[in-house]
Amino acid sequence: MENQKQSGNDKKRGTLSRVLEFAGSRKSNYVCSVLLAILSVLSGFIPYIFMAKMVTGLLEKTADFQYCLMQCLGMAVFFVLQRLFHAGSTLMSHKATFEVLANIRRQLTKKLARMPLGDVLDESSGTYKNIIVERVDSIETTLAHMIPEVTSNLIIPFVIFAYMLHIDWRLALISLITVPVGGIFFMLMMVGSKESYENTVVKTKALNDTAVEYIGGIEVIKAFGKAKSSYDKFVIAAKEGADCFIEWMRRCNIYQNAALVLMPATLLALLPFGAVHFINGSVTASDLLMLIILSLGLITPFVVAASYMDDLTKMGTIVGEVTEILDKPELVRPDTMEESIAGTDICLRDVRFAYKKDEVLHGIDLTIREGTVNALVGPSGSGKSTIAKLVASFWDVDDGSISFGGVDIRKIPLDDYQKMIAYVSQNNYLFDMSVMENIRLGNPKATDEQVMEAAKACGCHDFIIGLENGYDTICGGSGSHLSGGERQRISIARAMLKDAPIIILDEATAYTDPENEALVQRSVAKLVQGRTLLVIAHRLSTIASADQIILINDGNVEACGTQEELLEKSALYRRMWQAYSAAKEEDHV
Repeated sequence: MENQKQSGNDKKRGTLSRVLEFAGSRKSNYVCSVLLAILSVLSGFIPYIFMAKMVTGLLEKTADFQYCLMQCLGMAVFFVLQRLFHAGSTLMSHKATFEVLANIRRQLTKKLARMPLGDVLDESSGTYKNIIVERVDSIETTLAHMIPEVTSNLIIPFVIFAYMLHIDWRLALISLITVPVGGIFFMLMMVGSKESYENTVVKTKALNDTAVEYIGGIEVIKAFGKAKSSYDKFVIAAKEGADCFIEWMRRCNIYQNAALVLMPATLLALLPFGAVHFINGSVTASDLLMLIILSLGLITPFVVAASYMDDLTKMGTIVGEVTEILDKPELVRPDTMEESIAGTDICLRDVRFAYKKDEVLHGIDLTIREGTVNALVGPSGSGKSTIAKLVASFWDVDDGSISFGGVDIRKIPLDDYQKMIAYVSQNNYLFDMSVMENIRLGNPKATDEQVMEAAKACGCHDFIIGLENGYDTICGGSGSHLSGGERQRISIARAMLKDAPIIILDEATAYTDPENEALVQRSVAKLVQGRTLLVIAHRLSTIASADQIILINDGNVEACGTQEELLEKSALYRRMWQAYSAAKEEDHV
């Protein structure tokens, strides 16, 4: 069985370690990118040496035209090499980076499929969408440029400084006097940066969630005249999202500009002290000139590397958000089947389950026989849908067990078990693609003819043919181009096409009118022959002929049996039936 627990050392891994893990087989691309970046910086530095030699030769009157021409040619060659090495480094880093982003998104989407449904629903869809799409995408520039450029820009200054020490260690050290002064300003700028960035993350998440809520609920907002209050909420979130960045940048602006002005100004100390040493004869003109040229490129690489620090902090936070999701507990399942399944009976034994701390099922004992029609009924909030979702393995039970064919479902590989379950809820999701492809999701290998047969069996072929483009009609986001009843019937056709031995209908006919509901019920009756059906319905007439009606009340099984048996022995079911019958008679009046 897979070990889902993360070790302490694993959780403490740094951002770079996580990034290299996501890079997978592309790690070598990052290594090549760094090496090429170092060669690029070196190639950009060498022309300064040619220039210094040429100027020195001219000052000492030892350089002729041919000598100067050779120095210029050398500068040109290394300038071209610098551009080629830089292009190669960027190409390698981008190849690795896009693989990292793809792997992050693949792992996140796979993780969501393996997590308990309750944990997924604890976060809004806007939060997940923000992390998987926008926030992961926002680290592309940082990853593609930071790893090669920061590493190379941190290595080359040490090489330059070592050469300056070789020329004259005194002037080399004097040239660095402005560095600690600028460093103090950088330190002042970084005070509170972590808290400030975390504040921007919180405010940005709030803005994203508010925007998704506002757009998703625009129909209700307009219908009930809440446009102003809802828009005000969005405006406040947008203002707070902008203000947190503005205040942070305003606080950092003075310190950052002071540091960027002072740190590269190596000539402020080198020129006066160098002039004194030259006058005293302790340094030659050519050495002083070389030191001046070298000092011009000494601090700039550090400044370039430092410019990525904010991006590095941002990337660390985003990678932290990604790993927080990836480290969440999963449904614990084996990789391979270890026990033999005998039939498709489903047995719940002393099942207890809680949403966070509130227990909603209190020791459920229930048997669903192979090939039978079983109905879960009861008051709203009694636990019917929870039982259906536990059987579908959307969650794991907190205590007790659920077995399938005599095997605890926790011992069945998740992919194998999901193939045995066809689940249709009252709010089933349709993707923004054709009706044909939405139904085919039930069985990706199905032919067009098989898709149409499933649609005909579920009574939705005629209305599909009547759509603008028939089976090629695009359903829209969440199926927005179709009515609620049409979406529901397509979802049922999709489940039927899956041809699973267990079919779960969770209020699956909630959006269908009485005529279509009867059609769907007749279709379901034909298609579930030899299969097991578990259905949740408030319209009691639709399940009156069920083999077993399970009455759930306050998280307990209050009674089980046929319609006649429950009417005879359960006062609660009699009241529910009488209330339903009375409401139905009123509808006919």
